[in-house]
Amino acid sequence: MKRTVLIITMVLQLAFSGLAQQPSSRPAPAPTPTQPTVQTSDDEVVRITTNLVQVDPVITDKDGNQVTDLRPDEVQIFEDGKPQPITNFSYVSLGSATPTTTARPVNKSVVPVPPVPLRPDQVRRTIALVVDDIGLSFDSTHFVRRGLKKFVEEQMGPDDLVAIIRTGGGIGALQQFTSDKRQLLAAVDKVRWNPNGRSAVSPFAPISANPAPIVDLDQGTGDKAEDFDRFREDFFAVGTLGAVNYVIKGLRELPGRKSIVLMSDGIKIFNASDPTGSSRVLDALRSLTDLANRASVVVYTMDARGLPTLGFTAADSSAGLTPQQFEQRLSNRRSQFFESQNGLNYMAQQTGGLFIRNNNDLNAGIMRVVQDQAGYYLIGYRPDESTFESVSGRRKFHKLSLKVNRPGKFNVRMRTGFYGITDEEATTAKQTGEQRLISAITSPFGSAGVHVRLTSLFANDATTGSFMRSMVHVKASDLTFTEEAEGWHKAVFDVIAITFGDNGRVVDQMFRTQTIRLRGETYQRVLRDGFTYHLTVPMKKSGAYQLRLALRDMPSSRIGSASQFIEVPDLKKNRLTLSGIVISGVPLEAFKKGGVDAIDQTQPTGEDTTRQDPKASPAVRQFKSGLVMVYGFVVYNAQVNKATGRPQLHTQMRLFRDGQMVFSGKEVPLDSTDQSDLKRLTTSGALSLGSELPPGEYALQVIVTDPLAKEKHRVASQWIDFEITK
Repeated sequence: MKRTVLIITMVLQLAFSGLAQQPSSRPAPAPTPTQPTVQTSDDEVVRITTNLVQVDPVITDKDGNQVTDLRPDEVQIFEDGKPQPITNFSYVSLGSATPTTTARPVNKSVVPVPPVPLRPDQVRRTIALVVDDIGLSFDSTHFVRRGLKKFVEEQMGPDDLVAIIRTGGGIGALQQFTSDKRQLLAAVDKVRWNPNGRSAVSPFAPISANPAPIVDLDQGTGDKAEDFDRFREDFFAVGTLGAVNYVIKGLRELPGRKSIVLMSDGIKIFNASDPTGSSRVLDALRSLTDLANRASVVVYTMDARGLPTLGFTAADSSAGLTPQQFEQRLSNRRSQFFESQNGLNYMAQQTGGLFIRNNNDLNAGIMRVVQDQAGYYLIGYRPDESTFESVSGRRKFHKLSLKVNRPGKFNVRMRTGFYGITDEEATTAKQTGEQRLISAITSPFGSAGVHVRLTSLFANDATTGSFMRSMVHVKASDLTFTEEAEGWHKAVFDVIAITFGDNGRVVDQMFRTQTIRLRGETYQRVLRDGFTYHLTVPMKKSGAYQLRLALRDMPSSRIGSASQFIEVPDLKKNRLTLSGIVISGVPLEAFKKGGVDAIDQTQPTGEDTTRQDPKASPAVRQFKSGLVMVYGFVVYNAQVNKATGRPQLHTQMRLFRDGQMVFSGKEVPLDSTDQSDLKRLTTSGALSLGSELPPGEYALQVIVTDPLAKEKHRVASQWIDFEITK
């Protein structure tokens, strides 16, 4: 095993010792024979063009069950009350999925299974759970956090793409779209009451004769203070809608029908004493719903207050109040409560969603939303030319409605209308190169115009502390090289990398324009094998982070992007922790010989069977069958046996494919001989990738057990994905 240790030590030095380098700079089913034959792509759910207006209604029976077998002749669609001939008709079934429950086991000694990343074609539902933390009371925040946690741990399906987004979370919000439950639970843990928002500790202020006045520093108290309070409420309401608007814009780029679930303590639309504020909120709502409809986004809303007590409570006091005054204040409380539900109800109604109200079980409300997404109809018609005509310089809002001509009682939920503006007209101007890079950063899926592979690893150094070291492998043949004098070849590309913290804020960012010039054998080798970019970001605080990177080839404007989620632990807690895993593929002959040449990627080409495949490097992680995969990592905070003065650790490796374990190694003791820093123990292992392992995506997991540690902190695990190719 000494040779393996030598190989891994060299790899670890390559990946973890570069702290002296400069860190990144900041600056649908087929239709029945009776259906019309015209079909559209599932990616184009809602369409508003001169040739087609298409919407996505959900139709249920009197018991709330979806009706899935309607025929075109049983449905009529109306624009401004006029029936329209249906040209497109189909039902899209999203089916159902069995939720996975392995994200956070109750028994801390149970090692979680590595998550399986989703490809775009595997996504069944795309759901953004938006927490209005600038509009939640302290009480509501607790119940929202509990409901979200239960959904992620017990009810989320394996093919659900989910985000947990806070309205006060900053521009990093959309970085949380994922199927990785670790990342979602980290987002749930960060849902906190915002004392600077528009709600207090409780959803309703207690009744008293002398409520604490709100002080306006310029105008004093009294009526002016009440005016300021109303303006503040309107301001935060528009802020909430602005955050939802931002999420919708991000969802617009994703295929298919998407959903937003907004959890809030309410949004008031109408305010009799402040018509300007009412207009401001209503305008924001109209703009949001029009954008949502065009982006194929359905907005579901939930009143996080549940079923509140609108009558007398223990916090209320009638002292100093006449019975009439006390009753008036109770009446005002009820009136304000129902007014605050208007905005949530309006948003859901206008986009075809549901408004979940008066329900103390928020998790049941989330599940009702999920179940509502079992499927939907696609119904379209050809609009008249007058639909998009301008009247007095303005476009008319056209109302849509649907009628079911089948015996029985049916409930139709659909988008209620649209402005007479085509999708082409509503599309923003052509994006600049920088804007396209930002769009690639925002998307939860990687772009493959330029193939990039991202490997981000957590590690810690005794001198400089914790850091994230990232290796970005670029397929050079996807870049455009221009020929220059004397055999030189030049490529120019933009690179943007942003590290987001678990609060959605930017921790580190880099934007550079890079130029590379190569010639001769070096050019041919880089063109064949690609090259690797290195980024090092110091991590001063523990928490969940995500690095997103995009690269744009300047001449062709092709873009590639990738992202990775990293958890940075707090090593000061002195708990057993593992670094990221470095893996490399080595030919069997080279592994038997050992030595530095086994991982030397600069050897010349030829028939040398000991030469390492460049794709089997720590940055690319693509291994052919028959290679030996060597892996290494660092163990932090191992407890020391007082009698021997040495740790007493055991290690084990497991191999997974598509979330299923295909191999489990034996538990072996970790040899700490000749290691001076017992707080940072370097260890390694090897696995032969035999021909019985079929090509595909795999995950290597390492498990370390420390019997000397406290029971709930005895086990630590880490994993890394890789690919086996033919």
